[in-house]
Amino acid sequence: MTLFEKIIAREIPADIVFEDDLCLAFRDISPQAPVHILLVPKKLIARIGGAQADDQNLLGHLLLTAAEIARRENIASSGYRLVINNGPHGGESVPHLHLHILGGRHMDWPPG
Repeated sequence: MTLFEKIIAREIPADIVFEDDLCLAFRDISPQAPVHILLVPKKLIARIGGAQADDQNLLGHLLLTAAEIARRENIASSGYRLVINNGPHGGESVPHLHLHILGGRHMDWPPG
């Protein structure tokens, strides 16, 4: 069971900011911006590179939900960044697809 599955199951506490039947969002415990929220699907998909065609609706839901969370966190008008890490060189640390919603400060480019 992944760390995120344990958070979804409420086995590990988290500062949850959004939940519906498909996903859960919570504040990152090591934030890289004033607003840093992780949005995870309740369905286990190890990484975006492992998503299948039948995950299309869920993936779209995650993007629309990220935009809604950005509005709720008051970062939508100033701008925010969505990050999905895939694999070790991409910075993936938990093998459960998740979106980082980052905002509240200027984001530099390139990111790293």
